[in-house]
Amino acid sequence: MNSGLILVFVFFILVALNVPIAFSIGMATIAALLSIMPFDPATTTMAQRMVAGLDSFTLLAIPFFILSGYLMGAGGVASRLIAAAKGLIGALPGGLAVVNIISCMLFGSVSGSAVAATSAIGSFMVPAMKKEGYDAPFAASLTTSASILGLLIPPSNVMIVYAVAAGGVSIGALFLAGYGPGLVAGLALIITAIIIAKRKGYPVSERLPLRESVSTLVAALPSIAMLVVVVGGIVAGYFTATEASAFAVIYSLILGLFVHREMRFAELPAIIAKSAETTGIVLFLIAVSTGMAWMLAYSGMPGAIAEALLTISDNPILLLLLINVILLVIGAFLDITPAILIFTPILLPVAVAMGISPVHFGMILIFNLSIGLCTPPVGTVLFVGAAVGQTKVAHMIKPLLPLYLAMLAALALTTAVPALSEALPRAFGMM
Repeated sequence: MNSGLILVFVFFILVALNVPIAFSIGMATIAALLSIMPFDPATTTMAQRMVAGLDSFTLLAIPFFILSGYLMGAGGVASRLIAAAKGLIGALPGGLAVVNIISCMLFGSVSGSAVAATSAIGSFMVPAMKKEGYDAPFAASLTTSASILGLLIPPSNVMIVYAVAAGGVSIGALFLAGYGPGLVAGLALIITAIIIAKRKGYPVSERLPLRESVSTLVAALPSIAMLVVVVGGIVAGYFTATEASAFAVIYSLILGLFVHREMRFAELPAIIAKSAETTGIVLFLIAVSTGMAWMLAYSGMPGAIAEALLTISDNPILLLLLINVILLVIGAFLDITPAILIFTPILLPVAVAMGISPVHFGMILIFNLSIGLCTPPVGTVLFVGAAVGQTKVAHMIKPLLPLYLAMLAALALTTAVPALSEALPRAFGMM
């Protein structure tokens, strides 16, 4: 237990000193190991744990999905999704705000990345919203909050990370489970955006002719089809998540080079290099987080925390409320990938002891930590949204508050109604 306390203490000290999160995790874990063994065995053990953490066929899906996201971003997918959404609902009150939300949902789901959705959709939508009279902080806040929906709607890299951390949870079941919470969260944001747009008197876009609306939808169908093929193929058992991710790369490549023709062969080296850089960051985070999770388990801290939580109350609702609060705080200070790897082994046994399925708990965990991505002080997506919107984070806080409340309401519904997460996996016999 002492080694676990050392780990936690050193980790928070390093984070407070603004040391990069991956290095904070690795250095804190080695410090804890040094409290129980000499230097050479400590560093060797950490290296072994890191290698073992990456020794998973399932994790191979992550670099492929990252690459497919970059290929789609460069291949004209974002502009077509925006055009389709605008053709269908752009003339509604707050229509451009709703278009932003739906575009972020669609692009976030096909790319599997909230940061990619923020930068790709934001670069189109924020200037368009500003041009029509929306203020920049609101446009940036809306893009930021909507982009995290792509982490709930499959295919999602963080669901793969959770499946590995939870040990044996079906990725197909998690993919299906994400649709309910993701759509509820999207609807909550849409309703909130419409109310804000009406109160502030934001302008309404002109209605497009029916023929033009249909043509924009048809142009976006090849992009949307990837969702159907990838998720449908996994659910139907035609291929694994890793094989589906490789297919997504090929599909994205064909889409950008030959269908949309907005990407050139000369751009591929830069796209591959950028995806390799992102993959390296993500996999290094996974490696050191696996080492930390192992050290915490060795110290006995997860069991002690689980027992402490279960002694607080035997009321599942009260405990879930407490877990939600804990995860929201964690998400504000820790990136989503290491948070999933570190806290899944700690909190999942508590959830299972309360009769909550690992699939339902996975949605609760991912939803909470996704909200953390747009929560200061460490919210990665928040800072990307501010950069894309050419505004300051401080100016985004006020317009972000009602959107944040909408996401919390959707989170509460996801927590209280297990059927939102479990209905589809059960219907397809995956639970």
